Amino acid sequence: MKIEHVAVWTSDIERLKRFYETYFGAKSGMKYINEVKGFQSYFLTFSSGARLEIMQRSDISNRSDKTAEFYGYAHIAISVGTEENVVELTNKLIKDGYKKLDGPRRTGDGYYESVILDPDENRIEITV
Repeated sequence: MKIEHVAVWTSDIERLKRFYETYFGAKSGMKYINEVKGFQSYFLTFSSGARLEIMQRSDISNRSDKTAEFYGYAHIAISVGTEENVVELTNKLIKDGYKKLDGPRRTGDGYYESVILDPDENRIEITV
């Protein structure tokens, strides 16, 4: 078995699509729109074949404290290949105005990672 894809809600689907394309090399499929439900989505495919579905619907609202842990989606971890790439991408994201929560650092379970927030303040672990 394998995880087919992970999905995340957003209030600005085009902004989130550009973020994952720009910083993580995702390739976007065609936009799906269901006008009856006020729903739209993109499937973003990464070089490894992993897929992220970003979704927007008119009746979905924000949670109030996006930097706090919460039940449900916790984070997505994206491997960038080397420790140097983790540092480089983390620094680029900080320079471009994205919030860093942690790292880069070696974790107790052996990962080398940093944690940043995407434009919707979802946690992303950037790892080797």
